[in-house]
Amino acid sequence: MMYAGKVGRGRNDGSQKARNTKRVLKRLWDYLYFDKVKFVIALSLTVVANVLSLIGPYLTGRAIDAMARPVDFRMVFIFAGLMTGFYLISAMLNYMLAVLMVRISQSVIYQMRQDLFAKLNRVKISFFDSQLTGDIISKMSYDIDTINTSLATDVMNVLTSIVTIFISLMMMIIMSPILCLVFLVTIPLSILITQLLSKIIKKKYRIRNKKLGELNGYAEEMITGQRTVQSYVQEETVLARFDEFNQEASEASYDAGYYGTTVGPSINFVSNLSVALVGVFGGILYAAILPFSITIGQLTSFTLYSRRFSGPINRMSNIIADIQSALAAAERVFGVLDEAEESKDPEDAIALSDVKGHLVFDHVSFGYLNEKPVLHDVNFETKPGQVIAIVGPTGAGKTTLVNLIMRFYEIEHGRIWLDGKDISHLKRASLRKAFSMVLQDTWIFHGTIHENIAFGNGNVSRLEVEEAAKKAHIHSFITHLEKGYDTVLTDEGLNISKGQKQLLVIARAMLSKTKMLILDEATSNVDTHTEIQIQNAMIHLMIGKTTFVIAHRLSTIQNADLILVVHDGNIVEQGNHHALLAKKGYYYTLYHSQFA
Repeated sequence: MMYAGKVGRGRNDGSQKARNTKRVLKRLWDYLYFDKVKFVIALSLTVVANVLSLIGPYLTGRAIDAMARPVDFRMVFIFAGLMTGFYLISAMLNYMLAVLMVRISQSVIYQMRQDLFAKLNRVKISFFDSQLTGDIISKMSYDIDTINTSLATDVMNVLTSIVTIFISLMMMIIMSPILCLVFLVTIPLSILITQLLSKIIKKKYRIRNKKLGELNGYAEEMITGQRTVQSYVQEETVLARFDEFNQEASEASYDAGYYGTTVGPSINFVSNLSVALVGVFGGILYAAILPFSITIGQLTSFTLYSRRFSGPINRMSNIIADIQSALAAAERVFGVLDEAEESKDPEDAIALSDVKGHLVFDHVSFGYLNEKPVLHDVNFETKPGQVIAIVGPTGAGKTTLVNLIMRFYEIEHGRIWLDGKDISHLKRASLRKAFSMVLQDTWIFHGTIHENIAFGNGNVSRLEVEEAAKKAHIHSFITHLEKGYDTVLTDEGLNISKGQKQLLVIARAMLSKTKMLILDEATSNVDTHTEIQIQNAMIHLMIGKTTFVIAHRLSTIQNADLILVVHDGNIVEQGNHHALLAKKGYYYTLYHSQFA
């Protein structure tokens, strides 16, 4: 829906300040806390499984020492059997842990999707003025899937790594505290490399996600408008523009992947360096005199534990790119969840009931942007059951009047009264339920024709739906379809014409039992003959209803009880058709310009 003064619908420029990592992690933890019982079980499985697997290096060292002459085969087999048993149990527990983490991640993602979709139903209409549909869908699908993958695998890897590092360090300290001094060099070096690269990687992934959102948004726009693109022979232009977005997304993805892959080799080098140092100094200690000497079995165990100790650090550095990608995705999702919502109804708000349709605009001023007012000191009054036509040039503020009546936006100055009640003190849902709408931009969803006509009208019967369709002159078309009212319409009703979609939406409005009606160029997509039929049917529809008609073709509103002539945000004239013509003012000029 387009209207005067509307903020341009464009792509997110990425200028929104990114949330810090700690805050994002805390909010993700809040989601994990919903499944705290399963998460505690997962932590327990992680600890037990890793403790059992980390007994292996110790038993390996004992088995090697048992092979010193004379060889104690009995102890060798005992240690080997214990290792086999512990590794088998650990593998089973890790399998259970993996399954549990998938369940936890799916539970978190289910709740996050639910929250995101619910949020989109509560945000201010202005949010959709500055966001591409494709970018919003990208956040709901791609970004949340990225978070899901990270929770299912990366979280488990991090938990496992923490336990492994802690236990391995304890065992190494017990076996040879002096050999642990090697890690005073290698660990700080690993941490420094990880911290430096993680800052770069997070920024790169944030840019990548933004570019992918722009690419998805542009693709969604062009696919939706493919008929227009082909009719204007703009395929090459659109392809060239898509290539620009695709190139930017590819370059951003390459940059993110490039820096992401540098972490693993860097930490691998430090890890291998630590093993080499352990081998060198361990060999020296093996040959040394007491109290620093160690057995060959202890050296073997220490070396294995050092690999177990360095391995998780290396593994965590390898998955850091995935974690940063997930954090960047979470920032985008939480950015939507933090968007401003429609203001809550006041505590003393009342539900609108027994609607009559007496509407008054009392010195109303409004602007979508504070510095650019759209309406200036608007005053008019409608009586119950009247037909009010709103006319004027494009951008004059016609649709803005309807937006304010429906409280899609809140007025800055003045009051709007409905049946003697200030609409700002009415419950918003009850106010909107008092209206039915037929807009120029028709909305058809994936479902049967019956479901589309019945939408928003409660549990209505097939007979009632058919009666509404007959009044809208669409019944005959429907009955000639193979499945009639059970015909499934594709997304946005692409398997029927625009005119037929318009008639279905009109039938939906005719089924409504509301006392107020809004028609925004409701017959713009039908031929002249059908338009006359619909207008005749609407005369019946509008009986007893206060009806607002936004019209560009002045021939369609000559019988309106009140015509509001809007120009540059002001109601410059108001009255019926004959009275306005007699004034020979702005309406007179508009009317004759159409029939010249």
